[in-house]
Amino acid sequence: MSSAMRPSRPVNFLRWTLITVALVCAVGPVLYGVLLSVRPYSAVLMEPLDVVPGFGEIDLSSYVTAMKDESAGGFGLGRFVLNSLLVALATVAVSIVACIFGAYAVARLRYRGRRFTSGIILAVYLFPGIVLAVPKFVILSRLGLSRSLVGLLVIYVAATVPVALYMMRNYFLALPESVEEAALLDGCSLPMMLRKVVLPIALPGVVATAIYVFMIAWNEYFYALLFLVQDRSRWTAPLGLAQLTDFQVPVTVLLAGSIAVTVPVIVIFFLAQRYIVSGLTSGADK
Repeated sequence: MSSAMRPSRPVNFLRWTLITVALVCAVGPVLYGVLLSVRPYSAVLMEPLDVVPGFGEIDLSSYVTAMKDESAGGFGLGRFVLNSLLVALATVAVSIVACIFGAYAVARLRYRGRRFTSGIILAVYLFPGIVLAVPKFVILSRLGLSRSLVGLLVIYVAATVPVALYMMRNYFLALPESVEEAALLDGCSLPMMLRKVVLPIALPGVVATAIYVFMIAWNEYFYALLFLVQDRSRWTAPLGLAQLTDFQVPVTVLLAGSIAVTVPVIVIFFLAQRYIVSGLTSGADK
């Protein structure tokens, strides 16, 4: 880089200052919570600002208390996390499978009312969810699914399919049509082309959409409260965390539960990171 294009020292100083401030604001509260969660509750009460645990002071009992079952003196967050994981993964599987076919049809196939269909999909997503709560509750109650994880799965699929379909439609529109035309000329049928040509190219978009759907289902609180509040054994992680906000619950347990609930999202994100960062055109070149 030439000296004319090289940033001056004041610009470099300002840039690194802004980066440092942003990192402190983003990472600082999380790090503070992690350090407090591994300290004994008595030590936190005596020295709340002394965040660094002393030698031999690290205590993981808050995590154990938050995760173990109520019958063992805990708060049952471990079971709630498993419920959330089951519902979220099932929501991702059903929504993504449905949206792959629906998004490709909206993006590529020519049929009457195509634009109107796309508008309806977006309108359903923009419609306030709380307005639809009562009709959904009545329908699921008549089907006998109002207090089950299956009923919650149905609600989550209905809530995530519009946004997932709209996102995936944009990924399919960005794909080069010449690749699909070449596959058809080589004798591929439409299902074979979708499975062997389109999906490998659109894999980063599919994974990104799946992660977004997972986060919606994982963090959703309103419908879980509406349908499962009377059956504690089927609570999801957000409902379990809400109980930890009681004043009688030690703050270390609350922080430990919050961090434990965040771990699955972080793990899934890092496992899928290589698909997210890879470009769409790299798949086409392959």
